Amino acid sequence: MSAKARAQVEKAIAELGYEPNAGARQMRSGRSGLVGVLLPSLDVPFFGILAQGLEQALFANGYHCLICNTEENVDNEKRYISTLIGQQVDGIIAAAVATTENFKRLSDQNIPIIAVDRSPDGITDNLVSVDHQEGGRLMAEYLLRLGHRQFGIVAAPTHSMPITLRLKGIEEALAEHGLKPVSVSLGEEHSFDACFALARSVLAHSRPTVLIGTTDIAAIGAIHAAHECGLRIPQDISVIGFDNLPQSAHIIPTLTTVEQPISLLGELSAKMLLNRIDPVRFVQPDLSQLSLRIIERDSTGVAPQVL
Repeated sequence: MSAKARAQVEKAIAELGYEPNAGARQMRSGRSGLVGVLLPSLDVPFFGILAQGLEQALFANGYHCLICNTEENVDNEKRYISTLIGQQVDGIIAAAVATTENFKRLSDQNIPIIAVDRSPDGITDNLVSVDHQEGGRLMAEYLLRLGHRQFGIVAAPTHSMPITLRLKGIEEALAEHGLKPVSVSLGEEHSFDACFALARSVLAHSRPTVLIGTTDIAAIGAIHAAHECGLRIPQDISVIGFDNLPQSAHIIPTLTTVEQPISLLGELSAKMLLNRIDPVRFVQPDLSQLSLRIIERDSTGVAPQVL
């Protein structure tokens, strides 16, 4: 239609408060305009930032999210997937621990799936993630350059693929220098209280010069544990985290961390899904933007033995 006619239609839409009928639109286009998002938790800041990034990218392109908190429970996941299929979603973005059986139901319905941050079974070809193993190496190599040789590690949740890969990267980098961690404390619960307890366990049985938290939450728990043990940070012990959550810049001392671009992860996962839904309209995003870097703050310093 002409620009003049379009302006008249849009003016009428605004005046009447017209909302298009979703069912009629779906019958015409063959698409619902809905995307299902499977998250393992809503109370971990990482997933909130991730969800906001992908939701904004989808909304900007005319799509709406149905966010599902699976609580990393296979039965919850199964029920949510049934709901999403019933809602005739155009695609799924999954950051949850998913099973082959559940995702086969989606592939049988020809619903495209993008994995973000972690790779559920069966969809490894459509993964949007940083290199978590390289991130672990980055942490260890930075601390080795500061002279640290006594490493304690606080890792949670250990069922998470990114955590497993970060641990592997740390241990590989240390092994190249003939080192092993003096203590590794692993936990399934990823909360400040749980990570505080894990760090206390490390400090009760060893005295490393550095505590590596495999997430910022783990590292913040470690900072509080070190304070409780009367240790000065970083004079007596250094602490490093992973993610660069907003909280990491506000704890005392401020937290050195490996920054991953969380919002960008969400944005690129949304764009990749849109490309799978409509490759003519949406281009494949450039995943090379997903780089990692050390954000150096006050919680790390030269190892005490080389001061």
